[in-house]
Amino acid sequence: MDIKDIHQLFLKCHSVSIDTRKIAEGCLFVAIKGDRFDANTFAVEALSKGASYVIIDDADYYRDDRTIVVEDSLETLQELARFHRQYLNLPIIALTGSNGKTTTKELIQTVLSRKYRTKATIGNLNNHIGVPLTLLSFDSSTEIGIVEMGANHQKEIEFLCEIARPDFGYVTNFGKAHLEGFGGVEGVIKGKSEMYSYLLNNNKKVFVSLDDPIQIERTAAITRITFGVNQLEANTCIDKVSANPFVSVEFSNMTIQSHLIGLYNANNINAAIAIGRYFDVSNDDIKQAIENYIPENNRSQLVHKNSNEIILDAYNANPSSMKVAIENFIQLEKENKVAILGDMFELGHESAAEHKAIVDMLLNIENIECFFIGKDFFGNSIVKKHFHFHNTFESFANALKNVAFKDNMILIKGSRGMALERTLELI
Repeated sequence: MDIKDIHQLFLKCHSVSIDTRKIAEGCLFVAIKGDRFDANTFAVEALSKGASYVIIDDADYYRDDRTIVVEDSLETLQELARFHRQYLNLPIIALTGSNGKTTTKELIQTVLSRKYRTKATIGNLNNHIGVPLTLLSFDSSTEIGIVEMGANHQKEIEFLCEIARPDFGYVTNFGKAHLEGFGGVEGVIKGKSEMYSYLLNNNKKVFVSLDDPIQIERTAAITRITFGVNQLEANTCIDKVSANPFVSVEFSNMTIQSHLIGLYNANNINAAIAIGRYFDVSNDDIKQAIENYIPENNRSQLVHKNSNEIILDAYNANPSSMKVAIENFIQLEKENKVAILGDMFELGHESAAEHKAIVDMLLNIENIECFFIGKDFFGNSIVKKHFHFHNTFESFANALKNVAFKDNMILIKGSRGMALERTLELI
């Protein structure tokens, strides 16, 4: 059975699933082998739960004509997604970058949804499995698709672009994320720039912030739609940004007051404004969309607990995002500030130096009480009256039993594996 025939069967299905715990009636189940399991063994279960068809790559689990046997289920999923993308032929915006991908994607979707039937990557399904699933969630009613692309090594963005074939691209930034897999900052730049290579080679367009010199340099040969703060030559000129703590943006004689914390989110908002304007969303709709957007999932949330204001940014962290979060925290006009910072993962041999750099940032900031948590931060212990180092979260939690937080502004940030949202239970 070729991919065209499989696609015809897919069109009869209501959705695609790779998890038998989430089988929906009338779905297509794709059995993908994992490190710890072989989903072929769940094919019969998927049919019994209501799947219309199952794709397997082990003929031993064939049941009846609802079973599609292929050479490699994952490759078939990717090929099916590529075929479906061409079949729909709708405009697709792809975005990647070291920081801010998911927030920017959600802002873009919120803005474009004011005028178009828009679908986007759900959560952070942005890898070699997530991107195909995203594309297969688009249907004939979808007018614009938004695809987030993540990567932790070279050639990954190139591969995802060949599946999604975007018409527009946007790179949020180049930062110190996944340094271990990319082989350093230059590797990050090279890897993320694979999107630019695709756009250039296929005569597509790119959205570019004129506030970012590296992005300007990397996109010189591509057709650009530009934006920036006080960049009069930009297609969309933002007049002013501020954050104390929520980001406020001024453009076209109007002010947008967002629910996002931190100056580092201003560029994410600016990108959504620029993309909305390019697609002829009205300024009033752009304003309403951004002002109604409420961040979730521990991303730049402002939480009030007891008498404390808490900036909960515990979804993830890398040196770049940690640095801008601290810079923003320092400039906030608040008294009694506390920073609770957890280890940053996947930094390879640069980990010690990057954790030390974060500690050094705060050395002379006397008005912030700092709690550093994790073995990498603990390896940079410095005796300062406002510094507290803990090797484990449990050690930190025990120490907090003797601390009463009252009327504080608290920043909580660390890598996902640190799960620092647990701190909320201790305050």
